[in-house]
Amino acid sequence: MTPSGRQFCLRLEDQEAVVTEVGATLREYHAGGRPLIDGFPVGERSHDGRGQVLLPWPNRIDGGRYPFAGSDQQLAINEVEHGNAIHGLARWAPWDLQELTETSVTLSLTIPPQPGYEHRLFGSVGYRLTEDGLTVQVQATNRGDGNLPFGVGFHPYLLIPAVPVDRLELLLPARLRLPANARGIPMGDPVPVAGSEFDFTRPRQIGELRLDTTYTGTTPAASGLTEVELRHPPAAEGVRLWSDQNLPYLQVFTGDALADPLVRRRSLAVEPMSCPPNAFRSGRGLTVLEPGATFTARWGLSAL
Repeated sequence: MTPSGRQFCLRLEDQEAVVTEVGATLREYHAGGRPLIDGFPVGERSHDGRGQVLLPWPNRIDGGRYPFAGSDQQLAINEVEHGNAIHGLARWAPWDLQELTETSVTLSLTIPPQPGYEHRLFGSVGYRLTEDGLTVQVQATNRGDGNLPFGVGFHPYLLIPAVPVDRLELLLPARLRLPANARGIPMGDPVPVAGSEFDFTRPRQIGELRLDTTYTGTTPAASGLTEVELRHPPAAEGVRLWSDQNLPYLQVFTGDALADPLVRRRSLAVEPMSCPPNAFRSGRGLTVLEPGATFTARWGLSAL
């Protein structure tokens, strides 16, 4: 038994992905003979959110407190240094295997009513390898008898081996960012990135810029999807992350605050999210699911 439970290995031609039972976490993804994400060894658990599914909210909730349906709710504080509730309730739970093939796996989880989240939510996440890369689909259904607040996100760290973040070139077609305070909580309305150090609407090197930044206002590609590209131009190689219209926010994190100095700025977290940080409290981008209603979203990765 590994710290992350059973390991589900998917293969297709030169691609391989490993998804874990605990958290339905994407632990590894290789394509073209190289890793595209910065995961974690089989003998360890996920650290720093690596590859995790953030359900039923992504990122932070200020003080773990939020109002809903006329009542004030208090979640457990699991980002102690900043006094926040972070990244949902599904990261450390064992998920149930629904279907497994050579190229795909689907896992599911029911989140029961509990302090701070008095709702019943059923979620499933499917990973599938195709000739175009890895596709991830999430579905979440309200199995309770009242409305519930909902958000979802994913936490891959994009990697180009042996090349630090500073030397990588980022293309991020987002016109807006949400300024945040020192505790990672957005403050005020989104602001344009044009002309600022946060503007990556045209590819440019990240350099020494420190990012733990929420982006939105994305410009879709011809496919209708948001496409983010991380490249190392001298080697003509890179990683593409895409997401659909139901994941309109992206958290970009250069890893400066990570506890392990060996992994700081080694890879770039690009986190597709259905809502920004603190959505349960601010209401910005929040999805309210009625009984029986289902939310669906897709994102994916491919080699450049």
